[in-house]
Amino acid sequence: MKTGRIGKFTLALGSVIVIIYGLRLYFLPTTVNEQHELVLTAKNRQQAQALPDFSAIKDIPSRKQAFFDYLRPIVQKRNTIIGEQRSFLTSTQRTLEEGHQLDNAARFRVKKIAKEYQFSFTRINKKTIRNLLKRVDVVPIDLVLVQAANESGWGSSRFAREGLNFFGQWCFTKGCGLVPSSRTKGLSHEVSVFDSVEDSIASYMRNLNSNGAYRLFRSIRADLRNQGFEPAAAELAYGLINYSERQEAYIDELLDMLRHNKKYLVKK
Repeated sequence: MKTGRIGKFTLALGSVIVIIYGLRLYFLPTTVNEQHELVLTAKNRQQAQALPDFSAIKDIPSRKQAFFDYLRPIVQKRNTIIGEQRSFLTSTQRTLEEGHQLDNAARFRVKKIAKEYQFSFTRINKKTIRNLLKRVDVVPIDLVLVQAANESGWGSSRFAREGLNFFGQWCFTKGCGLVPSSRTKGLSHEVSVFDSVEDSIASYMRNLNSNGAYRLFRSIRADLRNQGFEPAAAELAYGLINYSERQEAYIDELLDMLRHNKKYLVKK
């Protein structure tokens, strides 16, 4: 990445965030009955049957292309939804800059979007919309696809097969998902189970766009947009330093995957 395109404030913010989120927070589990666990198990089996068996494709190039081609239209759909929300907010921003008042319908939609992106505010004004726009923005398709491949083992992991979880997302209530077989003693997190692949992708994007751990990701994206650049996967990958405990090594891995899978990432 050409760091010259990213502002000094963003880089300084990154250093602070790395320190703050060096330690992860875990929540105490709550009780869950056996019936819920049985329902979850049955649901897992149904989901495993619905997902294409990518591991059955022995030719590696064909497997990679099949994996990316399967997820790409779903990612595009979610980005389209985010793009529509962003267009509305941009239009709202222009209305306010021109000195006009928002009608009740516009105000209601702003509040609804803010709630979805976990953004708190006291009143709707130009600053509110400007800060909300930092969250309501698309995620480059290449970055989503490569991270999905990395986190799910090209769709072959247990969590992808049984929980349609392609991004290793956690939940913190007992019985909320699948228990990792390698979970460190004393920890209580589980791996989230989703009703559909689209739900998994939507949750992942919402996480990047709202979680405090990815403030650097959003800052880099906003910084590039302010300079007139379209944020690219290789640049935004640096904002994912808190996505994995491996931090810099994880970013290097994503960048390496982006470089080595260019021909598969191109839509056929």
